[in-house]
Amino acid sequence: MKRYSCKAIPSSSAVWQLACWMILVALMVVGFPAHANESCKSLLATGNPEYPPYLWRDPEDENRLIGANAEWMQLLSKEIGVPIDVKYVGPWGRVQEEAKLGRVDLLAGAFFTQPRLEYMDYFYPAFRETRTVIWTRSNFNLPYKKWADLTGKQGVTVINNSFGEEFDRYAKESLKISMVPSLEQALKMLSLSRADYLIYEEDPGLAYVAKLNITGLKTVSPPITNENLYLTLSHKSPCNTPEMRGRIAKAVYKLDKQNVMNKLIASNIQLWRKQQSK
Repeated sequence: MKRYSCKAIPSSSAVWQLACWMILVALMVVGFPAHANESCKSLLATGNPEYPPYLWRDPEDENRLIGANAEWMQLLSKEIGVPIDVKYVGPWGRVQEEAKLGRVDLLAGAFFTQPRLEYMDYFYPAFRETRTVIWTRSNFNLPYKKWADLTGKQGVTVINNSFGEEFDRYAKESLKISMVPSLEQALKMLSLSRADYLIYEEDPGLAYVAKLNITGLKTVSPPITNENLYLTLSHKSPCNTPEMRGRIAKAVYKLDKQNVMNKLIASNIQLWRKQQSK
């Protein structure tokens, strides 16, 4: 960056000194916007690492997340003209803390809750709808038709998971649900009869049941919720500017119209199965 100085002007020339300093300040102010734009040369994205076929850790590089959502983020990157690195930063609970602190920019898939609005901006429309179900053992009698049927039973789910504001509120007030760090641990607890039911999304649950070779589990209807997955941007991200939010919002809308997620999910279901068979 070119440096400017008023030292060459004699101090006796007070008017010229003042004029010089005013010009120098103006040049510095003009230079600030360019510097601000340069501060967002890339974006760091992350998400739930136990979420196949949407997201999971790359077996060949466990610091990297792959899956349908990760591929969708690369399409988004091309649209906004900024590289997006999709990395593993920890389990889902840790991911949300990192977003609160602004140590990650984007979450590649989050349900809507009002508390999350305090530290993230949501982009519309949602890029995927997911189905959350009740999992239980095949030999366990759980006559479930409505949320109240879960009263008195011991449930389990993953820390900081949300299943929609209405159900979250009901569960907090009326149900007994333990929180564990990972889906793998929750599934094992259920299979070992340490919980009566598990609440989790259907597709990732099926993927992990196959991976862990767990038998004797089933899902019951109706689903708990059908929830939308959104892209979010941390309030504390240095890239969270009106200009960048506009670019991302426009790109999300375009990708939604192109309906790319169905193809990405189908191909990543096959990739997950192929990896688990090795």
